[in-house]
Amino acid sequence: MKFNDDISLRAVLHLSALPWVDSSQPGIQSRLLEDRADEVLRFTSIVRYGANTPPETHIHPLGQEILVLDGVYEDDAGSYGAGTYIKNPPGSSHTARSSSGCTLFVKNNYLAPEDNQRTIVDTRNADWFEGLVTGLTVLPLAEFGTRHAALVRWAPKTKFNPHRHYGGEEILVLEGVFEDEFGRYPAGTWIRSPHMSAHRPFSVDGCLILVMTGHLLD
Repeated sequence: MKFNDDISLRAVLHLSALPWVDSSQPGIQSRLLEDRADEVLRFTSIVRYGANTPPETHIHPLGQEILVLDGVYEDDAGSYGAGTYIKNPPGSSHTARSSSGCTLFVKNNYLAPEDNQRTIVDTRNADWFEGLVTGLTVLPLAEFGTRHAALVRWAPKTKFNPHRHYGGEEILVLEGVFEDEFGRYPAGTWIRSPHMSAHRPFSVDGCLILVMTGHLLD
C-alpha cells in the first residue's frame, strides 16, 4: 500500500487525525505516516505495543530507527524507556516485544547499506550542545554520509536562519509548537520536506523536535 510515497512532495500530518490500524501481530497497532512500498518496504509510522505483546522477529535490509515515545520497548539486547533512540543497522534482525506497553516512532529501511553501527542514545541522560543560534540546544543521535538525526530544543521566541535541506528534512514535533512561514505545528505533527526545499523556522512558544535530514535523495 503506497501512502505519501512521493518524496518530492511536502507532507504534513497530525497524529491525532490518523486512525490506529491493527497489524497482523496481536497487540500491535500503527499510525502510518508514509509507505513507499518498494522492494525494501520503506515506511515510517507510529507503532503502539499493548502490554505483554508476544515477541515478533524483524529483519531490516536497510536498517531501522526508533524513538521510544512512551512506555518500555524491549528486544534481544535489552529494554529501552521513553526517550531512547535506537538505530539498528542494515541487515540486522531482532525480536521485539513490550511487557508494559509502549509507543514508538519507527522508520524502516532508510539507512545507507554501509552504515553498520548500532546506536543507542538515552536522550534523557545525554549531553546537549549549544545550537547555531541563541535559544537552540541540540542532541546529536546519529550521522552517516548525508544522513543526520538529532533532537533539537527551541527556547521560546527562538528564530533560525533561512536554509535549504540537501537530501530533505523530516520533523516530528514532540513538545510545544514548531513554526515556519508555512504554518504552526503543535506536538504530534509530522513534517516531511523534500530535497532542496527551503524554509525559515522559528518557535514563539518553544518546542522539542526530532529532526532527520539527508535521507530523501532517491
